[in-house]
Amino acid sequence: METFVLGGGCFWCLDPVFRRLKGVTNVVVGYAGGNVESPDYYQVSSGTTGHAEVVKVNFDAATLPAEDLLDLFFLIHDPTTLNRQGNDVGTQYRSIMLYSDGTQKAVFEKAIQRATKHWNDPIVTELKPLEVFYEAEAEHQDYFNKNPAAGYCTIVIEPKIIKARKAYKKYFKES
Repeated sequence: METFVLGGGCFWCLDPVFRRLKGVTNVVVGYAGGNVESPDYYQVSSGTTGHAEVVKVNFDAATLPAEDLLDLFFLIHDPTTLNRQGNDVGTQYRSIMLYSDGTQKAVFEKAIQRATKHWNDPIVTELKPLEVFYEAEAEHQDYFNKNPAAGYCTIVIEPKIIKARKAYKKYFKES
């Protein structure tokens, strides 16, 4: 099993895509990359903690290759916009990859290089060591599946799921 910690805007957007993939055994949304211990959602939302909204994805690389998971990550968010994804603005929404060791850092660097072919503007994804991951509150875990009719889910998240399924259908659990 491998574990990646990735941020690409609101964690509600990444979480449901990764949950639908074959080989993914667990997804937890949380906060990382900042300097405040045990932050809560409201602190992180203020943009003053330095933390980004992230997902911790556990997966079996024999079923879902790390390269494909990372390529999908770069498909479902815009890594060229600094501290924003759509209408979500602030450092907490930055594109970020937090690595656990030098091997993972190299895998992430290669993914960034591959992604440059698909974007016209420079990629601004932050790459830094994972120091600590703080799990988000229960109401943020699996948010899309708990609130599928919510406006943000239907307008912002659902199109990302559709886009990912279209591009990576062979990895999706349901057709």
